[in-house]
Amino acid sequence: MTDTPFSETLKNATWGEHSQAEDDGYLKALMAGRLSRESYGEMVAQHYFAYLALDGTARQLADDPVAGPFVRPELFREEALIRDLTTIYGPSFRDRISPSKPTLTLVARINQMADWPGGYVAHHYTRYMGDLSGGQFIRMGLQKIYGYGPGGGVDFYRFDIGSLPRFKEDYRRRLDAMPVDGSERQRVIRETRLAYQLNTEVLSDLGRSLPASTAA
Repeated sequence: MTDTPFSETLKNATWGEHSQAEDDGYLKALMAGRLSRESYGEMVAQHYFAYLALDGTARQLADDPVAGPFVRPELFREEALIRDLTTIYGPSFRDRISPSKPTLTLVARINQMADWPGGYVAHHYTRYMGDLSGGQFIRMGLQKIYGYGPGGGVDFYRFDIGSLPRFKEDYRRRLDAMPVDGSERQRVIRETRLAYQLNTEVLSDLGRSLPASTAA
């Protein structure tokens, strides 16, 4: 009997957390077209702070044998998020946004991963594989709701990576080839679950700030 690839083990072990994130009330209201552009911008702002941390940690780990294969500059999101926030709020967007408490918790955890490459992979997987999967459906929905095209608004969800299926298959191969033992892979699974939880708490916090009529 062949061993199950780590990419499949990781996906199966975190499926419950993934489903919980998709069931968030804020996302449901967003995709139903019940939120203003500014309310949508609040999620983009939280992404901005999280990805500053994630991409900053990536630069620190670029030469690491475990994390390095996942450090892909073409995935970095800061410039895309700046375009989106400028489109939503204007060029002075930094004066109008701030990280929420759950986002600060997430950012602090991501920053700690500079000392643990396997943990960085867990957070990278949680965010990017979500952005490249369900995130593409979110992009298509938001384009219809707000009329955003290329150049700002939903650029966060646009990736210049060629074939999406081929990229994700290559990503899974990199997960399977991680030079770590079984106990470290279990640690990565636990951190991935935590990463899903922290990201879901960011969305839940956004949902709590919505008027009851909007979130219904």
